[in-house]
Amino acid sequence: MSKYDRLSKEELIRIIETLEKEIKHPQYGLVWENEREPEKIVSVCINHLPVLKRIKSKEIKTDDSEDNILIEGDNYHALTVLNYTHKEKIDVIYIDPPYNTGKANEWKYNDKYINKEDGYRHSKWLNFMEKRLKLAKELLKDDGVIFVSIDDHEFAQLKLLMDQIFGENNFVNTLIFKRATKNLNNQFKRVKSLNQAFEYVLVYRKTDAFYYKNAYKETSSKRKEGYWTSFYNNADRPTMRYEIEGINIDKGQWKWEKQRAFRALNNYKTYLKNYRNQYSLKEYWERYKDEYELKTGFKLEFLRKNNNSIQYWVLPKDKTLMDTNLMDYYINDNAGKSKYKFDTVKNLNAIKKLISIVSTKDELILDFFAGSGTTGHAVLELNKEDGGNRKFILVTNNEGNIATEICYPRLKNVMKGYRKNGSGEWVEGLGGNLRYFKTDFIKKTKNKNRVMTSFIRKATDTLCAKENIYNLEKEGPDYKIFSSNKKDKFLCIYYNFTGDGFEAFLEELKKLNGKKIIYMFDIPKGTGKSLFPERDDVEVKPVPRELSEAYNRLLKNGY
Repeated sequence: MSKYDRLSKEELIRIIETLEKEIKHPQYGLVWENEREPEKIVSVCINHLPVLKRIKSKEIKTDDSEDNILIEGDNYHALTVLNYTHKEKIDVIYIDPPYNTGKANEWKYNDKYINKEDGYRHSKWLNFMEKRLKLAKELLKDDGVIFVSIDDHEFAQLKLLMDQIFGENNFVNTLIFKRATKNLNNQFKRVKSLNQAFEYVLVYRKTDAFYYKNAYKETSSKRKEGYWTSFYNNADRPTMRYEIEGINIDKGQWKWEKQRAFRALNNYKTYLKNYRNQYSLKEYWERYKDEYELKTGFKLEFLRKNNNSIQYWVLPKDKTLMDTNLMDYYINDNAGKSKYKFDTVKNLNAIKKLISIVSTKDELILDFFAGSGTTGHAVLELNKEDGGNRKFILVTNNEGNIATEICYPRLKNVMKGYRKNGSGEWVEGLGGNLRYFKTDFIKKTKNKNRVMTSFIRKATDTLCAKENIYNLEKEGPDYKIFSSNKKDKFLCIYYNFTGDGFEAFLEELKKLNGKKIIYMFDIPKGTGKSLFPERDDVEVKPVPRELSEAYNRLLKNGY
């Protein structure tokens, strides 16, 4: 008996109409085999709401800065929680997902390692990645960016998948890492016993609001004192000019140490013809110096005539354009060990470079395939180097004890410092704080009171992560009050939705100086502020309604 025999006439018509539409309007894109067996990790969320459980014994505190986060658990569950706690709050995502090479014990799907003989290997990987990338996209700010490392095994498939999720118009670039190899010939041929010579980083923005925020490095020392250069070098052609107040200005790009391109006043011949007699060099310089500096960002001092050219003295800014070539950063060469001696296949300096060219000193970076924790290490080193206040969220499972025995100890050592084995030499820590979480669940039920009870017990840690406030200041029968590290913000949670004990809660709030974020259980949305009519420093949020709505939205979107 066919599966269609049980369908009604209306259902059959709908199927036929759908097929006709697909035939008439075929779409370009990536098509793969749908899941024959749903991913078990995802199926758990049908009957359970993921939350975060705080592991206080693994917390690290070295100063009063805001906290970084490490989540131990499956990244699908963690991303689902983060879509409640950090939706549209992430500036930069860097991930190094499974490359799906088919090697033994490399990547597990539905509790089974996937090998090369699996005919659905690529489809399983695409189903796995699609769900997580969709969740990740929702976490990015409008000007956010995502970096995804990959090699030849899934590069083509990943590019098309990213085009579908983020849009072809939001593709930014493909960057290349070079693998360490002693045999040059191996870079240009596929050898079964060897890895490929290159890996790639696909770069996508969320919207066109993205821009390179910090694509600079320090000026080379030999240019710091300034230098003479000419107006007309290599750029006097009609296609490279535009107008400023009636004077031809060249759009030309002058090469400066093959790194820095800059704009300069141009059309040298027109200048000589039209302005030589009208202004002296000094007068001309004084007239247009400010316009030039505004356009180029260069600080210019004065002009001189040198044979048949006009030259000007440039005092460069303290930074020049950063070289975005990653070919000199090798993978699998232990470059990531640096002085901390941590085993990692990713080059620490390369990850620092990726983060630095798209972030300022005060941004939030996410890695949900954190592994050994290289991304967190990179963020800490960047902060130490430039005095930044970047923060990271890392997510990793604990297969092979990678979370508890590799990632966490590495972060602890980097933050607090440690003594080397053998020599006993002390390596100074970089500072920073860490909050450690595991993924946990609240079982769904039609019994509202039972859900509320479960939520009250388990949601507090998730709310602390959402507001990044963790220090318990005051605890009563019906409430908990937490403070930020700098004591300027407070997270206030009122549990007793029947109303008992509210006056005591209000009295405690009056003692707090600073912004108060108040979560109250089971209050109608939009009515919380009326409970605190005379306080402008209060923000009231309803739970579990707000969290439940967030999860329901994800499920409706097919996540």
